[in-house]
Amino acid sequence: MALTALPPSATRSAPAAFGGGAIIGALGGLIGLGGAEFRLPLLIGAFRFAALEAVILNKAMSLVVVASALPFRAAAVPFGEVAAHWQIIVNLLAGSLLGAWFGAGWAIRLKSKTLYRVIAIMLGLIAIVLVIGHGTVGTGAILTGIAQTVVGVIAGFGIGIVAALLGVAGGELLIPTLVLLFGADIKLAGSLSLAVSLPTMIVGFTRYSRDRSFAVLGQNRSFVGVMAAGSIVGSFIGGRLLGLVPTPVLLPLLAAILVISAVKVWRHT
Repeated sequence: MALTALPPSATRSAPAAFGGGAIIGALGGLIGLGGAEFRLPLLIGAFRFAALEAVILNKAMSLVVVASALPFRAAAVPFGEVAAHWQIIVNLLAGSLLGAWFGAGWAIRLKSKTLYRVIAIMLGLIAIVLVIGHGTVGTGAILTGIAQTVVGVIAGFGIGIVAALLGVAGGELLIPTLVLLFGADIKLAGSLSLAVSLPTMIVGFTRYSRDRSFAVLGQNRSFVGVMAAGSIVGSFIGGRLLGLVPTPVLLPLLAAILVISAVKVWRHT
């Protein structure tokens, strides 16, 4: 006898939403990311949201995580130290805010099949950046003056587009940029990344609010709240576990998860 497929609502229970959010939050906490890259394939695959709906949900929950992560890090990286580097934040925001607006606009106009493919390709590329870029150690800024400013705006624009298209914070791209281009310490780079990500995500979120797919938030209010809570709890746990899992083992494992996720998302086309 053939098995009947479960309706989407049957796969979106509160325990599953909280558990998924907690696991992904823990992964993000372990490597210093928001975990949105791992949450997106889960929203599409396990919870069966359409591509654009998944991106909007991911953006909403990522906003909660990023907004809470910045004060969580204040003990290690004080707000004063972050504020002292406001020029870097403004430099990247000059490009990322515009990129987020355009990226969200493109996502809304893309056909579902095309958006799935874009998401799959970007997940694969992020896997590469995660392995190559996350362990980068700053040896000083590679550029200075006008050249640094121009490249910062261009890099910010590209990161803003990626963040809007995937509904992510963009830390996996921002942190290597901050370390290499501006010579920031890795811990400081993490907090600066959050400071850039928050307004960038708000701009993308505002652009998505103009599309009728934005109604997915109201239709799944409980799901969003439960999964966001799980993500915050998981991030806290992941941060506490930091250092127990060797980075040379963890990063390739997470990159492999992203590649597998990219393949699964591509198959939705």
